[in-house]
Amino acid sequence: MAKRSAPKAEAIDLAKLRRHVAILADIGRLAATADTDKFLDQVVVQVARAVEIDHVKLLLYRQATSDFIVAAGYGWHEGVVRTTTLSADLRSPAGRAFQIAEPVTAVDLRTSEFQTPVMLLEHDIVSVCNVPLFTDGAATGVLEVDSTVRCDFTQDTTDFLMAVGGIVGTTLQKQAAARAESEARGETAMIETQHQDLLLRELQHRVKNNFQLILASIAIQKRRFRGEETRRSLAHVESRIHAISLAHDQLAPRQGQAIRLDGYIRALCGSLEQQADGIGFDLALDEIDLAIDRAVPVGLILNELATNSIKYAFPGKDGGRIGVLLVGGLAYGEARLTVSDNGIGTKPNAVPGSGTGLINSLARQIGGTILREVADRGTRLSLTFPVIA
Repeated sequence: MAKRSAPKAEAIDLAKLRRHVAILADIGRLAATADTDKFLDQVVVQVARAVEIDHVKLLLYRQATSDFIVAAGYGWHEGVVRTTTLSADLRSPAGRAFQIAEPVTAVDLRTSEFQTPVMLLEHDIVSVCNVPLFTDGAATGVLEVDSTVRCDFTQDTTDFLMAVGGIVGTTLQKQAAARAESEARGETAMIETQHQDLLLRELQHRVKNNFQLILASIAIQKRRFRGEETRRSLAHVESRIHAISLAHDQLAPRQGQAIRLDGYIRALCGSLEQQADGIGFDLALDEIDLAIDRAVPVGLILNELATNSIKYAFPGKDGGRIGVLLVGGLAYGEARLTVSDNGIGTKPNAVPGSGTGLINSLARQIGGTILREVADRGTRLSLTFPVIA
């Protein structure tokens, strides 16, 4: 009986391989479609056919808000595609695949380490397989298949999805280049600007790729160590690296090495809020351009303060609020960032930790000054710094 089943299994595997190859060829032909939305819509249908799973989606990363948009989907409720946004942080399977630029699977979300997105809960998704989409060597999105029954995805399935992801990433890159070329045609004066744009985008992709490699290395170390204190420390390092990565996402071609600080802070707070259960952010931000080498320390200070509030300011309390105020146009060309919370406050005789030393060091790097205020309820810290674009 066993001897007869082996050839049968091989025949099934061979038929599946041939099916995958044929569908990859179809997707390759679809790549000639000039309409990006139409191309992506057709891709998810072809993927569903290949893996025989009724829920497939393509997620594209949005730098301005540090999250995903469901750019295309198959099998989802009406109104999901091109409307729904999802977290891109490390706690979700899709976010993990994007951040470490490697395939990520969860055989059973109910018992996994991941936080299941509401969208998946609403569709009774149990198992997921995610692969990153690459453009110029850096992840720019995620292709995900979702099963309503427990599914142990095979290596063949992962390899097929990676191949599709490669085609999609390359196609999106070519379509973007074609649109840019079309818009630039006949505008000789714009050629040099576009060249600088291309160089900067290439640099951003390379930098993003380096950050992904670092985050992947940290993720490996977290799996190796069992000690809770070590894992917390590595998670803290992850958050700091992610804060720096977000700053590079905000680089705009015509600003050179300057970024919109208010946009960076908004993206960083959005990422932090996704990880803070029951805690919200209140933002009031003036528009300020700042050199990236000065914006990164500001972002790291904000990341340190907000993370501490999330961890310690609201024990057992829902509805905590963290306020972030950015005011420009002060005397001597200065600006002020104020971070406050309505938590339990800090004891007057509390011993400063390593985070305090890091904040002071970062402030000195940009010629800034720190003012701390401790009250019975909540904490408040202000960073005043010169604005240099």
